[in-house]
This record gives sequence, C-alpha cells and structure tokens, in this order.
Amino acid sequence: MEYIYKCFDCTKIYGKDEIEKNLVYLCPACGKVEKNQPLRGVLLIEYDYKAIKTKFSKVNFFNYQLGKFWQYDFLWPLDSTKLSSLQTELEKISLPSNCFQKLKYLGKEFFVLNDTSNPTLSFKDRASSLVTIKALELGINKIAAASTGNAGSSLAGICARLGLSSTIFVPKNIPEAKRIQIQSYGAELVLVDGDYDLAFDICLEISSRKKWYNRNTAYNPLTIEGKKSAAYDIFIALKSKLPNYIFVPTGDGVILSGLYKGFIELQKLGWIEELPKLIAVQAEGGNAFARYMETKRFEYAPAVSVADSICAGAPRALYLGAKAIEKSSGEVIVVSDEEILIAQKDSAKEFGILLEPSSSATFAAYKKFTKQEKLQNKTALLLFTGNGLKDVSSLSKWNEKIIALTPEQIKEKYL
Repeated sequence: MEYIYKCFDCTKIYGKDEIEKNLVYLCPACGKVEKNQPLRGVLLIEYDYKAIKTKFSKVNFFNYQLGKFWQYDFLWPLDSTKLSSLQTELEKISLPSNCFQKLKYLGKEFFVLNDTSNPTLSFKDRASSLVTIKALELGINKIAAASTGNAGSSLAGICARLGLSSTIFVPKNIPEAKRIQIQSYGAELVLVDGDYDLAFDICLEISSRKKWYNRNTAYNPLTIEGKKSAAYDIFIALKSKLPNYIFVPTGDGVILSGLYKGFIELQKLGWIEELPKLIAVQAEGGNAFARYMETKRFEYAPAVSVADSICAGAPRALYLGAKAIEKSSGEVIVVSDEEILIAQKDSAKEFGILLEPSSSATFAAYKKFTKQEKLQNKTALLLFTGNGLKDVSSLSKWNEKIIALTPEQIKEKYL
C-alpha cells in the first residue's frame, strides 16, 4: 500500500523515497529543533484510506493477532514485498498476545493494556520494533537514541535480537536497573552529564554527524507510527467497542500522539464513530502538558519526579499531543509522587502487577478520576507501560528493609 509523509505544522506532503532514502526526520520546509523546545515540523504518515476501505473489512480485521502489527501491513510504512523475507526477524519481536486484561478495583472493573511483559518489558518496544524493521528494510545496521531508560533499553534489546548495533544517550540520573539493562544488551551507552533534554540534543548532533539512523522520540516519524499499534490492539481485543476513557502516561507526548493517530485512522476507515477520550497523565514534577493546555504557551521548566519515564521538561511532541487531547475531548490529570508510589504499591498487592512509576501514575490518575465521580457509568482503559523491575529504587521506597533472623529468633516468632 502506498503512503506519504505530511507535516503536522505546514501540511506539506513528501514522497516516501524523499524522506526515507535521505534519512530526513522533520519537515524539510519548516522542521526545527531548538534547545529545550518542542519540535516543529513533525512528520506524520498517511495512507490511502479509501483504497484500504474497499479491500479490507472491519470484521476480517478482528482475525489479526494482538502484538503482530505486520500482519496488517497495509497500515504501516513497510515494503510488503520485503516482509516475507523478514518473517524470522518479525517473530523475534512479537509482543505477548495476552497483553489485554480486565481488572477490578473497589468493586469497579476497568481494562488494561499491559505492556510490562513485552520483549524488553516496556511499551517502547512498539516503536522500536517498527524503527528496527525499517532499518533492516533500508539496509541500516546502526541506530542511536536518547532516552530516560525505557526507549534506550527497548532499542538496545530489539537491536540485539535482530543483529543491529545501537548507541544510547541517557541522563546521568537514569535508574540503575535501566542502565544495567541497556548495557547488558550490548549497546554502547553514553551517560550524559545532564537531564533527558540535554541527552536528546546531543544525540541528535552526534547521530547527524556520524550518519547513524536516529530513533529519538517524535523526531523519527516511525516512533509515533509504531505506538499507534496500541490503538489497533485495543480495537481488535474489544471488537471495536472502545472504552470511553484511556489513561495515558505522558512525558514527550508520543504515546498520546500515536494512540490518537491510530484511532483517527480507524475513524477514517469507517470502523469507529467516536474517539475515546484521551486522559494525559503527568507527574507534578513534570507537568508541561498541564501548563500548556491551560495557557496555550510553552515555557520550559526542568522536570523531576520519581516517574522518570514521563519526565520531559520540553515535550518533543507537545503540539501534536495537545491536539490529541483537544480533539478527543480529553484532559490532563496531574498526580504527585506520593500518589504514584501508593498506586504502585496498590497495583502490586491488589493485582500482582509490578509497575514502574510512570505506569502506576495512570492508576493513580484513575483513582483520582473515580473519586471525583467523573467516570460514572463509563468504561476506562489504563496503559501499563513499564515493568516495576526497571526501577527497583522506587519499590524500595515503600518496602521495609528485612533484617536477618537466627533460627532461634524465627522459632520464637512463629512457634
């Protein structure tokens, strides 16, 4: 299926060869990368939806498996003639088919898209999978990315599975478990003496000079495209009966943007009528979206929170993410670090699911939402985007340190 690239800002259209063969990432006409600022000229991929609608039916679409996006190759920027030769590689990056769950809290049920068991234990595998498959298609074997940890470990792990090499730029305060994970996959790790925003900028500069393929979130159009697979998995799992609300952990805004794009495509295909309301969840220490939605002006402020994965002082997909919130009639909910850690504890003890703080933030927001009686009789879905073992330091904040006991002390305690 044919596709084109279209600029979010100036709406100019580009052919796929012009963009992909020349490793162009932002709009050639208006694209702009500025220090501590959201990106301008983000490129989005569009397909011939009228042609797709005549060839593929909604009912047949439900036969596709969760976690295997390439099965419906007509909705991805991939060369279908080359996919058959990549089947072995594609199977290596399959997501678990049991990612969709229904949970209950205080007597009320809600849905969960649980990506904590993905190949590298995070939602980021959705974007990394598409980026790396495109790299193989283009004959590229070196990919770079800036990350707070999850995108970097995702790229490193997926590259290891596919025989590609990666260089990951991370801030100096990266959680130790994520740092170790990246290194263990064999990636070259660059520890930047600064925050994520600085790591993002230096990664762009180095990868541009070295001619490496760049996976930076929002900067590479395929990161937004890859994350739209969550919208399709939700659509398949629920047989098009989408939830009224979806709670989305929000830092750079790319998950938000990808979900919105997926649902808009389903609407263009005539397979859904209404969009789910997208609830952007932010930490108090990284609330750029909340501030922007209130003032419609962006002012940079450093982001600091226990939820490092959603800490972005300069959300790179701010403008696209803001549109997703507005057009879906959604809103932003801000939660404190204390609420995030309480939700992390509740998830572990109530559901047996260990979440990293950025994921438990969505549960914290859901609890706040229900307490304010906003949910009423509506349905909700939460994104659980990262495994708790990726940041054990947060788990230690609410788990007591255990003291070793002698056999005599143990007998005295229990007998």
